Amino acid sequence: MGLFSRSSTVMPLDGVDTILADLDGVVYAGPGALPHAVESLNRARQTARLGYITNNAARTDATVAAHLTELGLQTAPDEVVTSPQAAVRLLRTIIAPGSTVLVVGGEGLVFELEKAGYVVTRSSADNPAAVVQGFAPSVDWNQLAEAAFALALPEADGGIPWIATNTDWTIPQARGTAPGNGTLVSAVHTAVGRLATVAGKPEKPIFDVALDRFAAKKALFIGDRLDTDIAGAQRAGIESVLVLTGIDRPKHVLAAPSHAHPTYILPDLRGLFEPYPVTTVKGDVVSVRGASVRIDGNDVRIVSEGDQIDLLRAASHAIWATGRQIFGFHVPEKLYEDPFLVRR
Repeated sequence: MGLFSRSSTVMPLDGVDTILADLDGVVYAGPGALPHAVESLNRARQTARLGYITNNAARTDATVAAHLTELGLQTAPDEVVTSPQAAVRLLRTIIAPGSTVLVVGGEGLVFELEKAGYVVTRSSADNPAAVVQGFAPSVDWNQLAEAAFALALPEADGGIPWIATNTDWTIPQARGTAPGNGTLVSAVHTAVGRLATVAGKPEKPIFDVALDRFAAKKALFIGDRLDTDIAGAQRAGIESVLVLTGIDRPKHVLAAPSHAHPTYILPDLRGLFEPYPVTTVKGDVVSVRGASVRIDGNDVRIVSEGDQIDLLRAASHAIWATGRQIFGFHVPEKLYEDPFLVRR
């Protein structure tokens, strides 16, 4: 599912019946929409079903749908797939509804657990059958401590299961980048020496929920993070777009591991409706339209600059094709210039 695996120019939406989009960093950052996101997604919806996948466990699907509708994207709750929904689906395979579950997180997680018939507690003294942890701005030391108390015994020794909705290290906000659920899960892990089972991106459970719900035959996933969005799409076996309006920047693209190579790299969502350029390789020169690079030992050399986005695409292909890690190369600063960064 790697980048530039085609031999002719295509449109990213060719043959796609279901578009699945991340939210933070793709549609919005904080409460406001990102440039070109709303009009592009409304246009895309004319030819394909549109759904949203979010690792953010703080809000319910109805709350997210209302927010999207306010931004100009008419959205029903069942068009939003949340990591708490994936966590509950996973939990059902482990413990029965009616069991008591200790929750670290907010309204979105509590809502899905109670809807599925689980009894929610915040105290390890209530002898929970499992711990489910998700992000919420209200999560504090007390919640993390209760989770650690409940998870003190390893599962192999009879301890209870631990499910994390997601492990995103960061979350984009209107004022910048803030710690995400991964940092909070890591705090509990440090205390107990156990690893959580993850339901959200980049793991498959959340994609399985979405693909089943939308009966997708050919899906395209749009995300802003290589480690969760793009890696998750690869695991789910679907093509992906990395849009440069969120967390990951050109320098991250150049360093992307093979399990996180996007099918398309776009500056913003308007690129969904533009022909995606062919990559050509002649000898040791990799070209995308007017941009060309070549690998010369440990040096990545620019042959022709062209447009910055095409230079990034060409350099990514050239570096990735070597199978070597980025720190083994001397990379010109021009290759990771970032005119795509959205100033919020």
